[in-house]
Order: sequence, then structure tokens, then C-alpha cells
Amino acid sequence: MPFSVEALRGSIVPVVTPFRAGRLDEAGLARLIDWQIASGSHGISVTGTTGEPSALARAERERVIQVAVEAVAGRVPFVAGTGSNNHEEALRLTRFAQKAGADAVLVVTPYYNRPSQEGLYQHFATVAAAVDLPVILYNIPGRAAVNLEIDTVARLRAARPNIVGCKEANKDFEFINRLLHKLGRDFLVYSGIELLCFPVLAIGGAGYVSATGNLLPREVAQLYNLAAAGEWQAAQDLHYHLMPLNDAIFIEINPVPVKTALGLMGKISPEVRLPLAPLAPASLERLKAVLASYGLIAAAGKEPA
Repeated sequence: MPFSVEALRGSIVPVVTPFRAGRLDEAGLARLIDWQIASGSHGISVTGTTGEPSALARAERERVIQVAVEAVAGRVPFVAGTGSNNHEEALRLTRFAQKAGADAVLVVTPYYNRPSQEGLYQHFATVAAAVDLPVILYNIPGRAAVNLEIDTVARLRAARPNIVGCKEANKDFEFINRLLHKLGRDFLVYSGIELLCFPVLAIGGAGYVSATGNLLPREVAQLYNLAAAGEWQAAQDLHYHLMPLNDAIFIEINPVPVKTALGLMGKISPEVRLPLAPLAPASLERLKAVLASYGLIAAAGKEPA
């Protein structure tokens, strides 16, 4: 691994998986990654929940990881999303990510299955034991319908030292405080909730994995840079500046608004795969208005600058 675990801090952007005419858009993905790195993002992740992993065949997920490794080319840490609600698939993807050259893996709590805490422990411990890479757990109770409890995380950390952190897409900020208190601030806790990115930095978090970084990578990275430099007032101001966009990209289920926005910005085709569907007309108009307010697209009736 060319990067130390300490390098896994800051804005690790969960890059969308672009499609064109129903197929993977590999060139589009590489362009997105280049833009992210040029814009100052501290790390790149693919095939987490923003990357539509449940819409990808395993071979496609592997290909996305491989394309991303080649596009990142060691410039920043690369974190491959390898989680699944199928245990064997998670194992195979995690092993593949190590072989492909990922710097770390992000493993989501199995969705739909609603496993017990013991089931979660055994699942994550087995996956972590299969590789020599740093493993970042991914707790997203809103989609997985199960919460990865703090005591379970502590058990996992004690049993598998390569489990180095957790992405918390948990709206319970008290829970995140208690996780850091229990595990210690050397345990890398990332916000997966856009409105909690700044608060998580304030309590000692390692950074965030924010879908908003797909659209404003420079500003989202700067939020971490300001906090790391102790410029808390400027960081707070930027936090509130980002809030309308943070809200807009969740007017419908992620990643539909983000991919729609990137399409409007001319970055990729906005395609999603069924059962996801394009934005409803009212949502599209609302999203356009917010994007225009940030200068990301031209306002209605105006030509682009």
C-alpha cells in the first residue's frame, strides 16, 4: 500500500458509475476521477451505494474497480466499495480489490437481510481476515434496515486490526459521538450524511464520504482543509453554503439527482438502471434551480457564461 492509514482522511468522494446506452462508460468514469483529483479531492471511492452496486453484475463491479485503479494511478488513496448482502460476493470482491491494487476497501452492512449483531460480526471479521488491506466498515441503517452497534465495532476492531474505520451514514449524531469515544479518535470515522460532515470533523472525525463531492469537489475538499487548519469560522461558513445543494441531491433517491446534475453539467450521460428511474419533472426543475444558484449550470433563460 503506497499510502499510510493516516492518509485515509479528508474528502473521499463516492464517484458515481456512469452508463452510456446501458453499458459502463469507462472513459466517462476515468474523466470524472481525473476531475476529482485535479479539484483537490483527498481520495476516490467507487461502487459504494452512490455507485449503484446493486445494479451491477459482479464482473461489472470488478471492471469499475479496475478502471478506477488505473485512473487514480496512485495519485490519491483509492477505496473500493466491496460490500454486498451476499457474503461470498463480498469476499470475492474484497479479494479482487486487493489484487487490483486498491488502497483500502469500504464494506457496507448487508442490506435487506437484517442480520443480528453476531451475524454482522462474523461477516465483517471474515471479510477483513481475507485481505491485508485496511477495511472501512460502512453503517447505513436507513438502507440496510440494521444498525451496526458500537460494541460490535469494538469487537471487530479488537479482533481484526486492519479494520481501521467506519463510514457512518447514521443520522444519530449522539451515536457517532459515542462511537468515537469508545473506539478512540485514532479510529477513522467518516460522515456519510452530508449535513454532518462539518460536525463530524469538529468531534475528531477523519473526514467524510459525501455525494455532494461529485458536483463541487473543490469546495467539499476545502471544508476538510479549513477544519484541519483550525479555520473553524470559515469551515462553518462553507458548511452552510453547501447546505442547499446537500438537500437538493436527495430530493429523490441517491444517486439519481447526482447523476442528473452531472448530466446537466455535461460531465456524463445521466443514465441510471432500473429499478431506479429518471427524476420526476418537478424534482428536475427544483434541481436545476439549485444548480444554477451555484453557477454549475446556466439559469433558465440565460446562456452559459
